[in-house]
Amino acid sequence: MPTFLDFEKPVAELEARIAELRDTASADEPNIAAEIGRLQERAEKQLRDIYARLTPWQKTQVARHPERPHFKDYVAALVEDFVPLAGDRGFGEDQAIVGGFARMGGRKVMLIGHEKGDDTASRLRHNFGMARPEGYRKAIRLMQLADRFGLPVVTLVDTAGAFPGVQAEERGQAEAIARSTEQCLKLGVPMVAAIVGEGGSGGAIAIAAANRVLMLEHSIYSVISPEGCASILWRTAEKAADAAEAMKVTAQDLLGLGVIERIVAEPVGGAHREPAATIAALGAAIEEELDGLAPLSAGEVRAARREKYLRIG
Repeated sequence: MPTFLDFEKPVAELEARIAELRDTASADEPNIAAEIGRLQERAEKQLRDIYARLTPWQKTQVARHPERPHFKDYVAALVEDFVPLAGDRGFGEDQAIVGGFARMGGRKVMLIGHEKGDDTASRLRHNFGMARPEGYRKAIRLMQLADRFGLPVVTLVDTAGAFPGVQAEERGQAEAIARSTEQCLKLGVPMVAAIVGEGGSGGAIAIAAANRVLMLEHSIYSVISPEGCASILWRTAEKAADAAEAMKVTAQDLLGLGVIERIVAEPVGGAHREPAATIAALGAAIEEELDGLAPLSAGEVRAARREKYLRIG
């Protein structure tokens, strides 16, 4: 049974009842299957109704769901060959950003993304997807390699933001983020970025300043977290729901504003309910975008990217 969010409690109650009936059912209860079927229909309808009217704050919760597919899941399902490359050749290795040579749909690419981890040990190892400066310098190195060998760059963004620790600041966190963003904009090869969960602040834009930016339906993309915004404006994180509404963090808002080019639909109930279907849909969307960019020369790729961001500004 999946982990339910607060606003999914009506569905949780129905699914708990279904599970109870299945556990207690016996062969001499012919009506039990019919009752389970009725409850399943009610649960599915309830879920559709809830997800048809999610608020921005509820979408934020879905984007942060612990069972949502992570970078490693996309690699396992979409990539035929993945050769990870480590280190920034300056300080060390950062495991919040993972990247390397990959083959997607028969096309060679440079694949880079945030990895949050899916249990206590892996979350600590990957620092919950919050990269330090060496992570962004590694991303720069990989993008430069891709440019040298003429490989398109694909990035999967899922981070609350860059790591704000003292040591990260001492090693030049802001400079590393700025250089990584600059490298995205300088690339002479096509770049496609997908926001697959959270796209938080400079930690996200540093590997998302792409020709084409996609978002999963219930992902978010913002300059600061709703809690951070609420703490600044109202001096309390309890106003996070109001902040999420005002900040226009959802894929639907950002498509209307021209910040992103495409929304990839998720199954009813979010990507965590049917991860395989979500991953396949995103993979197909990325391949379509790469196909559209493939005929462009290096100069045309840079010009199109420049025009995109000047138009937003």
